[in-house]
Amino acid sequence: MRMLVSSQRRRGDESTYASTVTRLIASTLFCAPNFRLLSNTQSREALLAEEKRIVRELIYLLWRTMIRLFKVKEKQRELAENASGGTPIKKQSAGELRLHKDISELNLPKSCNIQFPNGKDDLMNFEVSIRPDEGYYASGTFLFSFQVSPIYPHEAPKVKCKTKVYHPNIDLEGNVCLNILREDWKPVLNINTIIYGLYHLFTEPNYEDPLNHDAAAVLRDNPKMFESNVRRAMAGGYVGNTHFPRCI
Repeated sequence: MRMLVSSQRRRGDESTYASTVTRLIASTLFCAPNFRLLSNTQSREALLAEEKRIVRELIYLLWRTMIRLFKVKEKQRELAENASGGTPIKKQSAGELRLHKDISELNLPKSCNIQFPNGKDDLMNFEVSIRPDEGYYASGTFLFSFQVSPIYPHEAPKVKCKTKVYHPNIDLEGNVCLNILREDWKPVLNINTIIYGLYHLFTEPNYEDPLNHDAAAVLRDNPKMFESNVRRAMAGGYVGNTHFPRCI
């Protein structure tokens, strides 16, 4: 199965690729009961687990195919507009339309603000500043950059913390450990949800799912020392050998 799908992907035959994946999913689903009856060497539980694994893999392949087809169609549309002569009229992608709706419906606390450093013509790249009013990080200001894909909301935005911060769930390069930006992302979620999730990281940092393992260990074993380290870092001091810029 993987060899067939992979060969079609290499040839670039997107429509055939999508049809093949769809047929494989259908045949797997309809043949599943017979598959259970025909096998006498494995337990029913093992067969069910294998069926579920195959279906999950095929559904994932179909989802990736839909994204690839969307990108191909967007590229073909751009090429057609450029070939027609004159100045092409920029049309909003489905992701931009959805993002415009999300932004118009933002309902943020006063401690969170959104800015568009490239102007409102570039909705897909923006920044959010968060100033927690409680917890370890109260009165600090933390800036996050958002990069939104044209296929949003089918892919989560890429979010990075531009403020160097001593935090168990944010590493020194600005990578953020937030479940809704990874495995728990769903298209029904929106920008408002992400910003509230980021705000929650500052009011309730989590040592059980760390990116900065040293900070997580201190929070777990010695919360008073963790609080002292956070205040020192936000004031522009050192924690260990690492210097943090003032953000308070």
